[in-house]
Amino acid sequence: MVTSTHETSHRIFQDHPEVLFPVFEALGLPPPAKATIEALTPDATEIKPLERRVDTVLRVEPSDGDGFLLAIEAQTGKVRGKGLSWSYYVAYLHAKFGLPVLLVAVCRNRPTAAWAAGPFECRVGTWTSQATRPFVLGPDNVPEITDESLVARAPAMATFSAIVHSESENAPAILDMLARGMRSFDEATAKYWCEWLEVGLENTPVRETWRELEKMVATYFPGRGTLFEQTYLEGKAEGMAKGTVESILRVLEKRGVPITPHARQRIASETDLDTLTRWFDRSLTATSVADLFAED
Repeated sequence: MVTSTHETSHRIFQDHPEVLFPVFEALGLPPPAKATIEALTPDATEIKPLERRVDTVLRVEPSDGDGFLLAIEAQTGKVRGKGLSWSYYVAYLHAKFGLPVLLVAVCRNRPTAAWAAGPFECRVGTWTSQATRPFVLGPDNVPEITDESLVARAPAMATFSAIVHSESENAPAILDMLARGMRSFDEATAKYWCEWLEVGLENTPVRETWRELEKMVATYFPGRGTLFEQTYLEGKAEGMAKGTVESILRVLEKRGVPITPHARQRIASETDLDTLTRWFDRSLTATSVADLFAED
């Protein structure tokens, strides 16, 4: 079944080809910004009875060197027979366009990435007639973005990185840092990337974590008539505080952090938004409820 996570993992390359930087770097090619990149039809069907579609197909004309095709597949797990489909895609696109084809598999976990690297071989006895070796983008070669300033400079790469690492143990901290970096965006830009990420994290363990962080991102646009400012000016800060309290408690509960009755009462009775925001940030990585109140 095609999921939103699957769709976002490959569609981002169509709208933001700068995410291809790790691929270009590994192949010794000029950066994607210096290449002409055009989306092609993903249809690889010949005479119907069997429909075959590549997730995303891009034609790349580097500033220096010969053109080629990128066939991008998002893979969330091992699928029996996928190697046969990938071998077909490469052969078909090569024959149709007369250009060499690089198959890129986007994976969110190491076991899937190791499997997706292949090779997927067609052989008789000791003779290999065809071997398909995808270029894998996964946790081992897509860097974790841990610098807030880099989020502002490369939001597409930061968003893609967060999706690729969404199954890692560092995922909550990565998302927290990403949310902090998005506070430097204008409201429209922040909304655009928040939605990209929320869709991309569907069916992942950290989607709810991001949904809570997303609410916090929306509060950081002073002077721009946004949710936080309007709520405060209209005297509805109490409602915002209540929502943040609920978010803190929900995050702690989902992460399995025990909450004592005293700590629950302390959190629920707090009305200062700055304090609640600080506690929410800490709830994403806290190992005990005492970590929330450190130095408070």
